[in-house]
Amino acid sequence: MVRLIGDSELTASPVVANSTMNRERGLNGVNSYARELGFDPLDWLTEHGGTTPGWLDLCSGEGRALVEAARRAAPGAARAGAPRAGVELTGVDLVGPSAPPPDLAALPHLRLVTAAVADWAPERSYDLITCVHGLHYLGDQLGVIARAASWLTPNGRFAAHFDPESVRRPDGSGAARAVVAALRAAGFEYRARRHLLVLDGGRKVVLPFGYAGADPAAGPNYTGQPAVGSYYRQPARTPGVGGAPRRG
Repeated sequence: MVRLIGDSELTASPVVANSTMNRERGLNGVNSYARELGFDPLDWLTEHGGTTPGWLDLCSGEGRALVEAARRAAPGAARAGAPRAGVELTGVDLVGPSAPPPDLAALPHLRLVTAAVADWAPERSYDLITCVHGLHYLGDQLGVIARAASWLTPNGRFAAHFDPESVRRPDGSGAARAVVAALRAAGFEYRARRHLLVLDGGRKVVLPFGYAGADPAAGPNYTGQPAVGSYYRQPARTPGVGGAPRRG
């Protein structure tokens, strides 16, 4: 029988604390957020962001993509189509960057936070929230997904890589089909080819699953890297959704 652990123990496990995801991934190029997500986050903010556009990146690693975005949006670095001044960029990661960027003082709208994503909450809503291959290392993945949905602006977008096969029931059976169905009922789109979960429009999301614990020894997932298994009980209730409708 699988031994399940809580999130406080999980954060100290080698598969989570030593994660190498997003340590080298930049904003554009071969190894980039734009490639993994299928869109350039800063360009997306330019088109869809509000008066003070905000991008929150969960499990941001070294924060290279955010640093590049901050440099592109910095005063004096304006280009055609660049986001308006005042764009706010926030990265949250359990390990955090090994060293802050040398020009951090010149990037006043960039904030890199070292914290467990499950314990952290923002002080503002965001136009864009991303989690590039980061959910694979979280225990209560569905809890983080639901919380992130509530942090979006009415026209905001959440985009995160998600492996439904990593979600299981306490008896060890797979819950992928039930989880994807519940997420779709709550307004999410699951793009299987990219393993990408997308939600357009901030809202309250309640999913019909109760978190039971995590298995850090679940083994490799579709990325080929060791990942965490998330276990849930499924009460007899249906998902509830509130707030802004999904944009087309």
